[in-house]
Amino acid sequence: MNGERTRPRDRASWDQRYADSEVPWDSGEVDVHLGGVLERHGIEPGKALEIGCGTGTNTIWLAQQGFAMTGQDIAQNAIARAKAKLAAAGVTCNLFVGDFLVDEVPGAPYQFVYDRGVFHVFDAAEEQSRFTARVADLLMPDGMWHSLIGSTDGPPRDSGPPRRSATAITKAVEPHFEILELSSTTFDLGSHSHARAWVLVARRRKA
Repeated sequence: MNGERTRPRDRASWDQRYADSEVPWDSGEVDVHLGGVLERHGIEPGKALEIGCGTGTNTIWLAQQGFAMTGQDIAQNAIARAKAKLAAAGVTCNLFVGDFLVDEVPGAPYQFVYDRGVFHVFDAAEEQSRFTARVADLLMPDGMWHSLIGSTDGPPRDSGPPRRSATAITKAVEPHFEILELSSTTFDLGSHSHARAWVLVARRRKA
């Protein structure tokens, strides 16, 4: 399956991917970049939202670090699995099913928003800008956003995370955020270790 070019967009398709376990982005391991971002940028535990939390691995880890976590995903099957993992982990998080661009997000404003590979799902510049504006609207003044984004760097590939350029990212992000970090890395150490990625860390601009 060509994972880069068949990424679903509608609720039913995302839900079916989880039902069929066709979820290469769901490694079951805490993202290798997340802890370093928190440390480098002095992001202290507080109210936080994970967009596209999937089966909850990173949401649960953040809760274990002391964050008051809310996790959102468009797929009902993903949230169902996340709730089961949450119970096993013995931590408390608010998990809900919703389309981030259109549905209400409870609990705002947040101090920290995180997404691992959600911003890069959107192909059109207008959608990328909508996504970024939505993140900013949900953050407190000076709130922080961290996103892991597939990169156009590296050799050609037919699978893996969608690819976005630094130019496209900054065009969408800078109207709403001060970019604190946009560093080149690999997506993960497992199934996508060959894929280049961007670590984005940004602070919401004051109105």
